[in-house]
Amino acid sequence: MPKDFPRARRVADQIQRELPELIRQEVKDPRVGMLTITEVEVNRDMEFAKVFFTTLGGQPEHDACLHGLQRASGFLRSQLSHRMQLRVVPKLTFVYDRSVEYGMQLTHLIEAAVAEDAKNAPPPTEEDGAEDGGDSTDVTPKPISE
Repeated sequence: MPKDFPRARRVADQIQRELPELIRQEVKDPRVGMLTITEVEVNRDMEFAKVFFTTLGGQPEHDACLHGLQRASGFLRSQLSHRMQLRVVPKLTFVYDRSVEYGMQLTHLIEAAVAEDAKNAPPPTEEDGAEDGGDSTDVTPKPISE
């Protein structure tokens, strides 16, 4: 686990705030459409910044957006230099973030497993407290006997 460097983290946060606005307003490449910057990692010496992003669509759209962003990285870096108070703006490297897709796949797998369990589970019995269909909302306390 890398150490956390507060200044690098602050620079990464500022890049993450500024970059989406720059992309939306300044980048005219049709390959770069709607995207979300999920995270920015800046190395300790602030030489490089790895920008993670997601887009809607399939693999061809992801690849096209990645190529468009890589092509515009120098322009975006120069625009960031005008907006940020830094001596050296990090070189931008764009990486498609697959964690959202991975999370959705895991969610679908969990939902399928829960549905399979519900389908294979035995029906509730009276011992389980399911006299009236299993939805017992009457919660009256039992008297304590001494």
